[in-house]
Amino acid sequence: MSKGQRIVLTRIILTALFLVSYFVFKLFEKYELYFFIALFILIAYDIVYEAVSNIIKGEFLDENFLMGFAAVAAFILGEYHEAIEVMLFYQVGELFQSIAVDKSRKSISALMDICPEYANIEKDGQIIKVDPDEVRIGDIIVIKTGEKVPLDGVVIEGNSSLNTSAITGEYKPRDVGVGDEIISGCINTDRPLKVEVTKEFDDSTVAKILELVENASSKKAKAEKFVTKFAKYYTPIVVGLAIALAIIPPVLSFGNFDMWVKRALVFLVTSCPCALVISIPLGFFGGIGGASKKGILIKGGNYLETLSNAGYIVFDKTGTLTKGNFQVVAIHPEIEEEQLLEYSALAEIYSTHPIAQSIKEAYKKEIDIKRVIDVQEIAGLGVSAQIDGKKIYVGNDKLMAKMNIKEKHCHLSGSIVHTIVDGEYAGHIVISDEIKSNSKDAIRLLKEKYNQKTIMLTGDTKQVAESVARELNIDEVKSQLLPNEKSEILEQIMENKKNNGAVVFVGDGINDAPVLSIADVGIAMGAMGSDAAIEAADIVLMDDDPKKVSLAIKIAKKTMRVVKQNIIFAIGVKVLVMIFGALGLAGIQLGIFADVGVSIIAIINSSRTLIIEEDKI
Repeated sequence: MSKGQRIVLTRIILTALFLVSYFVFKLFEKYELYFFIALFILIAYDIVYEAVSNIIKGEFLDENFLMGFAAVAAFILGEYHEAIEVMLFYQVGELFQSIAVDKSRKSISALMDICPEYANIEKDGQIIKVDPDEVRIGDIIVIKTGEKVPLDGVVIEGNSSLNTSAITGEYKPRDVGVGDEIISGCINTDRPLKVEVTKEFDDSTVAKILELVENASSKKAKAEKFVTKFAKYYTPIVVGLAIALAIIPPVLSFGNFDMWVKRALVFLVTSCPCALVISIPLGFFGGIGGASKKGILIKGGNYLETLSNAGYIVFDKTGTLTKGNFQVVAIHPEIEEEQLLEYSALAEIYSTHPIAQSIKEAYKKEIDIKRVIDVQEIAGLGVSAQIDGKKIYVGNDKLMAKMNIKEKHCHLSGSIVHTIVDGEYAGHIVISDEIKSNSKDAIRLLKEKYNQKTIMLTGDTKQVAESVARELNIDEVKSQLLPNEKSEILEQIMENKKNNGAVVFVGDGINDAPVLSIADVGIAMGAMGSDAAIEAADIVLMDDDPKKVSLAIKIAKKTMRVVKQNIIFAIGVKVLVMIFGALGLAGIQLGIFADVGVSIIAIINSSRTLIIEEDKI
């Protein structure tokens, strides 16, 4: 409990004790007026002060004004104990509300407690603790056993195991050694490491994650915008109605002023929109915090709201549903096998594509760069190069068609890389990519639990794409796509979706940036530490588990369900009690419950968004 909360609690206890002494022991009866004035100042001075300050600023139509005005009016009418009770119950409610909000925020902050407090920097043979902000690129830091990795870098000495749970949402030990890149936010669980820093703190993974979560509240969902707009018009309307309720009926001889003023006060106290203004944003904030605990980073409540209405889940294949660890599984040569592999590896010398890397790894020999000239990339098709004076082309079926070369059919499933030497077909290499262990369960969850239509878009061959789609039971597949063709197809899906739900694209976040930005919601898969993923996607999964897509949808649906419950409950109870108050069927105590009590219930309901259970297969 904070200092301010303790002060409010003390004032509440003192006020309650004085009221008991007045009603039970008949103390202070001779000085009733002065007693209640003193008691009113004790319990209500901060509310009245805040209301007056807001009136001076021109912002008078808030809960402080409503409650302060109602209490002062009751006091002027001679209803001293009711005026005190209004403030007493309101302060009790505000205290519980403050504690509930603090608890929710602390729970969310604890989920994101990944920010390192210090870094051990090595200078002149000495280890010095410094603020991570003070460390520069190229500095050497030492990460002891049990410490958080403070900055991104490369291991230059030692080997250990890292606990990645703060980043991915679950404990997955990751073994690292010399030459391995590591990211901030993980915990070193085994042996000390020496690391050369590659990014300053502001550009590190942990800083980007914290910035993303902190800024999430600025991207409001429609429900949050509705509440803001609702409160803006609602409060002056109910104040006007309360004034009309106090004046018009007695003027028309439907009772005396005292009776209708009291009813107007009940109406006014009940009308405060606190429950909506506080609980709705807290519901979205809780959903974002609960998701972060599971390693799902959501950039704003608007994306949660859109994801809750998802109808189409469009997947990339490589690195998303498959591991992206390509390996050469077969070589079918028309020339010497070793020569085919050599030409292919040399032609791919400058390529960083996973398929090209697998060919170079299979070659296993040091590549003589002097033998290779005039290397050119042919977008979406392959590469060409001059090797030992021979013109070499290495690429896919489309490249063969463009070169008017008839390739040999391959019966194996995988990515087929063909090679042409001086205009003659030289053979092909078969490269296979393994499907992730959770991909099948991920698709099944999406279809069975959330009735999603699943689509796969890939640049891979038709044979490979259809083989993967059959194994995973994906509804529709488009293969042999260039990057721009992926974007065009996704745009067509979005145009034809009608009212069947939002289109979600799930990709690796690196080469799928254009498609991620086109979709209603873009989810970056398997992109732990990838700047491209964090920038391009609306939602980032901090590990490569495709099952997290269905979990993100579950979180979104639960959050929206809680938000809607709060809206219906708060408005329903308030309208009912306001009507009862206007008819004289509800007293000030019920009016206070309709304000403060409803707020507390709505806040407690919002905190449920922090509790997330994964779907069982």
